[in-house]
Amino acid sequence: MKIRDADILIVPGLGNASPLHWQSRWQDKMPTARRVKQGHWDHPVCSAWTARLKAEIDAASRPLILVAHSVGVLTVAHAAKDWAAEKIAGAFLVGPSDWDRPEMEQKYPGHGFAPVPEKPLGCPAIVLASSNDPACSPDTAERWAKAWSAKFAIAGEVGHFDESDGFGPWPEGLLAFARFMKSL
Repeated sequence: MKIRDADILIVPGLGNASPLHWQSRWQDKMPTARRVKQGHWDHPVCSAWTARLKAEIDAASRPLILVAHSVGVLTVAHAAKDWAAEKIAGAFLVGPSDWDRPEMEQKYPGHGFAPVPEKPLGCPAIVLASSNDPACSPDTAERWAKAWSAKFAIAGEVGHFDESDGFGPWPEGLLAFARFMKSL
C-alpha cells in the first residue's frame, strides 16, 4: 500500500506531539495525514481518548493507517474492541507507555488505561520498542505485541522516542514505516 492510498491518522501521546516531534514532522510531510485531537492532552482519560479515536475512524471514507506513540498506543489497543476493523489497514505503534505501573494511577487518577487489553487488534500491526524506555520495559512491549498479533522490533537504546531522546526527524522510523506500508 502507498501512503497516497490511505489516510494516515496520527495518535499522539501525553501532552500531544510538539511541532518538532517526529509525529508532527511526519504529519507535515504526508498529505493524507491528520491528527486525532484530544480535549485534554495533559490529563488523559481512556474513555474520552478512545471515543475521539473511534469518532475519527467512523468518519473515515478511505483505509486508515494508525501511527500511535506512547499512551496513544494504549488508546489504539482499547479502541480495537469496538472499532470498525474493516476501516483499519494497519497500525504502526511506537514506544508504548505502560500505564499498569502503580505510579501512573497516582499521577493521573482514574485514567482508565489499565489494564491494557491483550487481545488481537484485528489489523496488521507492528510495535517498535526501545531497550531502555523508562515508560515501558521491552518485555512488556513484546508481550503486548504478541497479544495484539503484531510484529515486534527493538529500535535499540532510544529512550521513549521523544524529542529529548533525539527523535525529531527520525529518518530510521520513516524507513520502518515505509517498509510497514509496503507490507500491507
